[in-house]
Amino acid sequence: MRIETASPEETERAGSRLAERLKPGDVVLVSGELGTGKTTFVRGAARALGVREPVTSPTFTIGQLYDGRPEVAHLDLYRLSTLEGEDPALLDDYVTPERIAFLEWPDVALPRLDSVRARVRIEHLGGDRRALELPDE
Repeated sequence: MRIETASPEETERAGSRLAERLKPGDVVLVSGELGTGKTTFVRGAARALGVREPVTSPTFTIGQLYDGRPEVAHLDLYRLSTLEGEDPALLDDYVTPERIAFLEWPDVALPRLDSVRARVRIEHLGGDRRALELPDE
C-alpha cells in the first residue's frame, strides 16, 4: 500500500498504525535515502508500542533498546557495508523473539534475518512530503 504524508507528524502516525499490527519477534525493515524520515517513522511506531523516552537515530551506536510493550529494538546499519568482521551476535543482541525490531538500512543484514514481518520504503517528495510503501493492512 502506498500513502503520502505531508508532515513529520503524519509520518509518525503511519508508523503508529503499522505498530498496531506487530507482535513480539517481528522485524520491520525500513529503507529510504538519507533524510527521508526513517527514524521519524520508527519514532511513531515506538510511541504506539509504549516507548516514552526520546527515539533517535542509532547511527553511531548501531542499536538502541527501548522499554515498551514489548521491548523495542531500533538498529541503524548505515555505516556497515557488511556484517563480516562484526561480532557474530550483533543482530542477536537486538533481534529476539521477545522484542519488536526496526532496522534502518537493513540490506546488509538480510541474509541473517528470518522473521521479517514488514518492509517499509520511504521516499522524499520535497519539503515535508513523503511517499511510504507499507505492507497491506
